[in-house]
Amino acid sequence: MFEKLNKSYGDHHVLRDVSFEVGPGRVTGLLGPNGAGKSTALRCLLGLVRPDSGTVTVHGSVGVTMDSLGFHPNVTVRRQLDIVARSLGLSAERTDEVLRTVGLEGATGKRVRSCSTGMRQRLALATALLPDPELLVLDEPLNGLDPEGIHWMRDLVGALAAEGRTVLLASHMLSEVARSVDDVVVLRGQVLFCGSLRELGDGDPERLESAYLGLASAQRS
Repeated sequence: MFEKLNKSYGDHHVLRDVSFEVGPGRVTGLLGPNGAGKSTALRCLLGLVRPDSGTVTVHGSVGVTMDSLGFHPNVTVRRQLDIVARSLGLSAERTDEVLRTVGLEGATGKRVRSCSTGMRQRLALATALLPDPELLVLDEPLNGLDPEGIHWMRDLVGALAAEGRTVLLASHMLSEVARSVDDVVVLRGQVLFCGSLRELGDGDPERLESAYLGLASAQRS
């Protein structure tokens, strides 16, 4: 999917020869600290940023959640989804389906500006699911969620992958990545690791953190 991707802003190299693939039926965690290039890589994937060199290949439809995409604050949850659904040529029934999927069927009349951060995350996911995408791109989907919401998101993401979707989840939350993904890509401007979660930390948060810090230390040296 990503092949030798490079992106710089002036003298600042954000991405250097970034190459990795994500597979159907699996959740791949794109892991790295703030400023590691995760969002830039995702924006290249979505065509929002043009790389200096390299290619990104996407097969099938894409659904995405990113904070920068935003919502209109004065419309209701239902209206926000209806606007997107109509632009995609989808029916009101499809809006009903995704509202149930993300647990917002009881909040359809709530204005977006009044929604909690967790509700906005659910609304973002509902928007991403509207076109029934084959690739689901989630940028920091756990931000602002309480423990119950994190558990719900983890289960839903796993269920979506089990349906055969490809899920790419970008996060800096090591403990949750250890519980949510099948494969891991560690990114700090360049790919430091690409493989299964078991290879990196065996699904244990402490081992994952230790392995991650070891990779970062090796890069600096």
